[in-house]
Amino acid sequence: MYVCICRAVTENEVHECIAAGATSAKQVRDTTGAGGDCASCVRKICAILKRSEDLVTVA
Repeated sequence: MYVCICRAVTENEVHECIAAGATSAKQVRDTTGAGGDCASCVRKICAILKRSEDLVTVA
């Protein structure tokens, strides 16, 4: 599923970015471009980051 329509960035690409070490929406933007145009996807990116944090904390 697309997270960022403006830059055609998928949820998988965001997950890959997080797996590579991104810990903030800014880092995801710098790597993928997501959130760099209209920024309507920043909330989605933050939610994905939060879920990934929660998974690491629980594991």
